Amino acid sequence: MTSGAPVHELATLLLMRDGDVVTLRRCAQAACRAAGLTGGSLVRLTTVVSEAGEQLKGASDLTAQLCLEERDGVCLAVRFDWRGAHRPPSTLLTAASRLLDGSSLRLSDEDGRHRLVLAQRIPAPTASAAELAGEVRGSLVGTDTAADLIETLRTQNRHLLAALEESQRQQEELQRLNAELEETNAGVLALYSELASELEETNSGVVALYAELEDKTRQLELADEYKTRFWANVSHELRSPVNSVIALAQLLLDTAADPLSDEQRQQVAMVHASGSTLLALVDELLDVAKAESGRLEPHLAEVDLRSLLHQLRGMLQSTARPGVDLRIPDRTPHGTLVTDEVMLTRILRNVLSNALKFTGDGAVVLDVAEEDREDGARVVFRVEDTGVGIPPPEVERVFEEFYQVRGPHQRGRPGTGLGLPYARKLTELLGGTLRLDSEVGVGTRVVVEIPARPAARERRATAARGPVPSVLVVDDDEAFVTGFRAMLKGLAETVTTVTDSAGAVAAVERVRPDVVFLDLTMPNPDGYEVRRRLALEPATADVPVIVLTALEPALVDRTRLTGAHAVLNKSYLTTATLADALERLPAGPPAAQESLPARPEPSTAKEQHP
Repeated sequence: MTSGAPVHELATLLLMRDGDVVTLRRCAQAACRAAGLTGGSLVRLTTVVSEAGEQLKGASDLTAQLCLEERDGVCLAVRFDWRGAHRPPSTLLTAASRLLDGSSLRLSDEDGRHRLVLAQRIPAPTASAAELAGEVRGSLVGTDTAADLIETLRTQNRHLLAALEESQRQQEELQRLNAELEETNAGVLALYSELASELEETNSGVVALYAELEDKTRQLELADEYKTRFWANVSHELRSPVNSVIALAQLLLDTAADPLSDEQRQQVAMVHASGSTLLALVDELLDVAKAESGRLEPHLAEVDLRSLLHQLRGMLQSTARPGVDLRIPDRTPHGTLVTDEVMLTRILRNVLSNALKFTGDGAVVLDVAEEDREDGARVVFRVEDTGVGIPPPEVERVFEEFYQVRGPHQRGRPGTGLGLPYARKLTELLGGTLRLDSEVGVGTRVVVEIPARPAARERRATAARGPVPSVLVVDDDEAFVTGFRAMLKGLAETVTTVTDSAGAVAAVERVRPDVVFLDLTMPNPDGYEVRRRLALEPATADVPVIVLTALEPALVDRTRLTGAHAVLNKSYLTTATLADALERLPAGPPAAQESLPARPEPSTAKEQHP
């Protein structure tokens, strides 16, 4: 067997007896030291060589040759040669390939002879490989393997004694640590006992605190109930008269009313504007509270966007400062959309008013666009101004209720700090978003996005119908009734009003109206009782009833209004909502009324034929 790499033989041993493997190991150690292999490299090579000798022991003509090979540098190699079927185990080959560097493991089989080569690369020698081989041979000549073995045993004994001393030292250290741990455990037990005692005291305090919290919870629930009653009373007692003031002022300003002098018209217009401002402020305060409690719900209907923007322009044009141009578009890409008209108007009014308030020069521009999204079409309102701007740390804080950015810009610009928080809450209720970005000295941009037509809304197509022949209104608030009559113009041919709820059932029997508008909050009997009596009387049971109330939807007991055609909130009444409610009335007169003769109207009722 030959190899292409130059080989310098060092020594050859015949492995026949048990002690020959030990001799091979000692020779390999001596050769490693002479060749410059020390430390881990020496241990790995001699270990693998010894294991290979043990595994191959007994093979026919087994020899081990130590040599230097010039292959990718200089390697110290041990070549095992033998005959027969003997094979080294795969575990030896795997271990050798892992422990010895480079491609040091070679197993060949030629002409019935087998060779296993184990090699370890040595540090680059200063002399040539041939000169190094001569030096290694000299170190191997006269090697006293027995003496080396004895010296090795002595060395191992010294190491074992050192290891034993280290073990004893560690045992002593462990005993010391155990003693310290026992002391620590004693301290921990004492601390645990102390903590357990303190915990018992704390638990007693927690129980007392929990009882106090339960009491506070009951008080809060009671306060919340009182607050709900307060909002209900405010809703009826404050909003109703304000609505009446606005409606009466609108009647006085109507071109069909008796003419007013210029001064009177100006005064009535101021009354109307002040009433509208007061109602808007009250609505905002109430709506903020309702939105926080989850009781504010949008009333979705088709909204004419052009008309809404036209009203905004007329409402806000006079509030712009001299030198400030308010630009609201006449045309929009979206003619109508389905949303809450009152909420959308308040959102845009608050945003535009806020922009006008803090813009002393330049322009406030409203832009309207429609964008198609994956979740449906959305209408985007962008309001940009050239006002004072908002510092970056304050941008998010302006959406906190009652918070106002401090500075000289506030001088002469009063406000409640509710505008933007209120606008964002309403936008979210409509299923949209409100974003704001601003730069001090440059201006502010507010972007409002709302769905054009909410997917959850189901709209019912109805055929156009003319005015309702006969309407009867039962309400004790004469101011509201006066304004309500004006809203019914063109929607009803005959309007009969009853201000005393005690005579409501009799009036319905006599007039036989096509629909009854019934207020809920009246002196005895209230609207619930009147509805019950109408349902019990065969002559009035089939008359459609539309309930009018200033109460919030959550405060209306609908279980007592079974069969009512609709429930309308007085604060959101418009001609469009009335027309929609009347449009959905059953076609034709009530069957129960067709056979009843008409009777004279009582003194508590008044009838008007437009």
